[in-house]
Amino acid sequence: MAVAMAACSLGLHLTPDNNNNNCFAPILKTTSFYDTNKPCLTLHKTRLSSSAITVIPRATAVSNVEDGNQSVADIVPTPVVIIDQDSDPDATVVEITFGDRLGALLDTMNALKNLGLNVVKANVYLDSSGKHNKFSITKADTGRKVEDPELLEAIRLTILNNMITYHPESSEQLALGAAFGLVPPKEQVDVDIATHLTVTDDGLERSLFYVETADRPGLLVDLVKGITDINIAVESGEFDTEGLLAKAKFHVSYNGKAIIKPLQQVLVNSLRYFLTRPSTEESSF
Repeated sequence: MAVAMAACSLGLHLTPDNNNNNCFAPILKTTSFYDTNKPCLTLHKTRLSSSAITVIPRATAVSNVEDGNQSVADIVPTPVVIIDQDSDPDATVVEITFGDRLGALLDTMNALKNLGLNVVKANVYLDSSGKHNKFSITKADTGRKVEDPELLEAIRLTILNNMITYHPESSEQLALGAAFGLVPPKEQVDVDIATHLTVTDDGLERSLFYVETADRPGLLVDLVKGITDINIAVESGEFDTEGLLAKAKFHVSYNGKAIIKPLQQVLVNSLRYFLTRPSTEESSF
C-alpha cells in the first residue's frame, strides 16, 4: 500500500561530537537515551527498559470463513503506522490505519499513557484506504513532543503489539507478527531485494536520505545511530511501518551543509552493509 512518506517526521536534531560544541557522542553497541532538556541531545549509557513497552498476551485467532468460502472480510488490509513530527510543532502525531477494522483504539491510548505520554488530541478520518486514527502525543513530564528515538520505537512497538492483540489477523501482515503474534507472516522479505537507499539534495543546507527495508524491532533507533556514527547529523526524519516493510526519510547534513557526493556514497554503502550483512553466530569465531 502506497503511503505518502511526507506524512511523518521524527523531529530529531542529532549532531556528532566535535570539540564539545555538539553533545551527541555515539557509543558502540549501546542503544541510547537522549536528554531533551539540554540545547542539543546528549547520549547516555542507558536504555529504555523493555518493561516500558506494554506487552499484552496473545489473542485467539479470528476466522471469518463461512461455508468453506473466503468472505470479503477475510481480505486483510495492510497495517500502517506513521510517526509524524512535521504536522504539529508541539506534539508527536501518530497515525494508524488497518482498513476499516479499527475501532476507537482506547486500549492503544491507554498503552501509550503507560509509556509516560499524554494523548492530547485524537481524531478519525476516512478515505479510500480506510479509517485513519490520529493521536497527538506529548511527554507527560515536559508537555513536549517526543524526540528520543528509543521512546519513538517503543511507541511503534506498543501500537503494533496492541494491533496484533486485538486484531490477530494483522499478525500475518506484519514483520513483527513473528515476535508478537499468534501467526507469523507467511512470506519472508528478502532484505537484499527489499533494501533501497537514496540520497538527494534538499537545498544548500541539508540532504534527504530515503531508506526502505525489511522491518524488525529496534530498526528506527539503529538507523539513527548508523547515520550519526559516521558523523552525519540527523536534523529531522520520518518513519512508516507498512506491513512487512519499514520506510524512513531523514533530513541530514554535514557541518551544517548538504552532503557532498562522495559522502553520500559513504552513507549509502555504510547503511546498506548494516542492513543487509548476514548475521554470524558467535560460536563460529
